[in-house]
Amino acid sequence: MALNNTYDARLVQQETAVGAGVQLLLLALLGSAIGMGPAGWVTGLVFAVATWAVLSRALHRSRLRSFGPANRVTLGRATLVGGVTALVADSFESTPPVTLLVGLTAVALILDGVDGKVARRTGTSTALGARFDMEVDAFLILVLSVYVSMALGPWVLLIGAMRYVFVAAARVAPWLNAPLPPSMARKTVAALQGICLLVAGADLLPHSGNFAVMLLALGSLLWSFGRDVLWLYRTSRIRAARPAEHRVLELA
Repeated sequence: MALNNTYDARLVQQETAVGAGVQLLLLALLGSAIGMGPAGWVTGLVFAVATWAVLSRALHRSRLRSFGPANRVTLGRATLVGGVTALVADSFESTPPVTLLVGLTAVALILDGVDGKVARRTGTSTALGARFDMEVDAFLILVLSVYVSMALGPWVLLIGAMRYVFVAAARVAPWLNAPLPPSMARKTVAALQGICLLVAGADLLPHSGNFAVMLLALGSLLWSFGRDVLWLYRTSRIRAARPAEHRVLELA
């Protein structure tokens, strides 16, 4: 019985290796299906290696005894995001089928609502799983914003860059790292970004319609980030104003 409770990094990290293998298989399928160029191949391979390396390191540091079913779903989404990334990179040299890019993106967005439910139902929610899910979401939004910006202009990149600007700002202003309270509005706005980018990327609407959709996405994102930053700032001021003995009691 004691052996079952022993942490074995190899057993957990085998899953990341399998994920990298599946990513390479997807790239091979895409390459054979559309004749993907060097940019798509190189970008897809870099994504696969980077995902494997970062996730393996995070698993080693967290010392999880099991990768977990929810993380498997997120890893599957990451594989699809790698495919989308390769197609977007390839679009700078050629014109990959829009239906293929939209299809991979749509499945990745649908699965975004699955991994959280799986984690809650199986009791396998972890800080690593939540961070993994968030980073996959953020990178997909960044890649899609790059793709849509080619048709609507560089201002669309603000949508994809917002998360990374916030992370960079938190290094300068540590109070931005404080935990935020749960918010359905924040989750709704985050989901809206992927949907709007998917609609604009599919090019089903006229140019003015796609422009309006992306303005809606950017406006809602600015509102959401602005609201959260304001809450974090006010909270940090309140904590700083508390008497020293109260802060000591909080730490006790």
